[in-house]
Amino acid sequence: MQTECTPDIFGFEAVEGRQVVAAFDGGAITSDAGALLLGATNRVIRMVDRLASCFVDRRSQAQVEHSVATLVGQRIFALALGYEDLNDHETLRHDPLMAVLAGKLEARRADCAAVAGKSTLNRLELSKPEPSRYHKISYDAAAVDRLFVDLFLEAHRTAPSQITLDLDATDDPLHGEQEGRFFHGYYKSYCYLPLYIFCGRHLLCARLRRADIDASAGSVEEVARIVAQIRGSWPNVRILLRADSGFTRDDLMTWCEQNNVDYLFGLAKNNRLIAEIAAELAEAAEENRQSGEPARRFKDFQYRTRKSWSRQRRVVGKAEWMIPSTAERESDSATKPPRKKHRKSIKVGDIDLATLEGRANPRFVVTSLQDGQYQARALYEKLYCARGEMENRIKECQLDLFADRTSTGTMRANQLRLWLSSMAYVLVSALRRIALAATRFADATCGTIRLKLFKIGAQVRISVRRIKFSMASAFPYTDVFRIAWAALDSAAF
Repeated sequence: MQTECTPDIFGFEAVEGRQVVAAFDGGAITSDAGALLLGATNRVIRMVDRLASCFVDRRSQAQVEHSVATLVGQRIFALALGYEDLNDHETLRHDPLMAVLAGKLEARRADCAAVAGKSTLNRLELSKPEPSRYHKISYDAAAVDRLFVDLFLEAHRTAPSQITLDLDATDDPLHGEQEGRFFHGYYKSYCYLPLYIFCGRHLLCARLRRADIDASAGSVEEVARIVAQIRGSWPNVRILLRADSGFTRDDLMTWCEQNNVDYLFGLAKNNRLIAEIAAELAEAAEENRQSGEPARRFKDFQYRTRKSWSRQRRVVGKAEWMIPSTAERESDSATKPPRKKHRKSIKVGDIDLATLEGRANPRFVVTSLQDGQYQARALYEKLYCARGEMENRIKECQLDLFADRTSTGTMRANQLRLWLSSMAYVLVSALRRIALAATRFADATCGTIRLKLFKIGAQVRISVRRIKFSMASAFPYTDVFRIAWAALDSAAF
């Protein structure tokens, strides 16, 4: 039987003789009632108002309907809820939840909603350093940078004895003619190359950069700024920088050595480095031949490049030998065209390692840490490899919170978009840290928290005395919601 479908009513298959129809006529209903927890989190860390104070508003205040705090908060809350497009706000501005989060139920003008539509938000994003007729709001970049670090510092009740700052550059693919676009040979696409700095789950820096630069470009300035701000509050904290080989540059390592900051960076392999661990590779190959399992050896030695380094530094080499699995061999043959391979000769005495079954997997790191602090194996396996967790934080920012939605025409506007997405990450991360630590979502990603905790259908009733969200009775995570609300309510006082 054909189901009924009109512009206003959608018909579906009947159930037990009853018609099933749907329509968008429910009135004051929201599908994001769980975002009330986001509002409570913002009340604890006071992020939205402080970010709004980083803007200069040159509008005639007597004529302003939507304050900068309303605009900034509306954009951050929407990103956290999965609404990355400004066009979404043309209908979202009528959602009672957005009005409650903004702390404003009605507009002063009859032709306005409680919160802003796409055009007003677009003018915010396209702000310029100097006011123009249509763009009178501008941001203070230095103030925004300081706010990220301030929020990190305030998240700790006492100063830690040591912190690790992870640095990484990643690609932000572009599909238009944006200012600063450049074709990156490694990523094989036009992109930006933003720099991220994290400390655990705390985001300290999100800097948008052109892609025609070295991965480490600007890192000395960013690290110097962050370290100075941290030490202003925690003068005795030990700081370790950790990054891949893209940041192994003499200027950054020298700065660390001069400013009492430790570092642990990946080091790109070369023939000299591999020759240093040739004996260890031979031992690993023999163990692999006997056991059939990957084998590792480590070597600690001093090393200096021929030209680019100003001094010798401690290097740890991982000499690993393995036999590729069947799946790896099939994957390689499927993705790479068949060609004759010429393996480099690595001789240990009379043995040429290139003739042995399996393959070498050498890796190197350079560090300022002394061997008395970390032995070679622990330095690589426990300390350096832990930097992989930062990749998950970047994925949360870019995949869950749309930090890669840099589709406006200018670098300045796209930097603001990156910051707004980053602040949405900070907000959801604060909720996870403050309210979800004792729940099953303590280690959940931002996307999972959104799906499981924010997306709650609710009817909204507004009376003289209160605003009540009647949430779905069958919501499966009511226990988590209760725990989160109690934690936030306690933290607010």
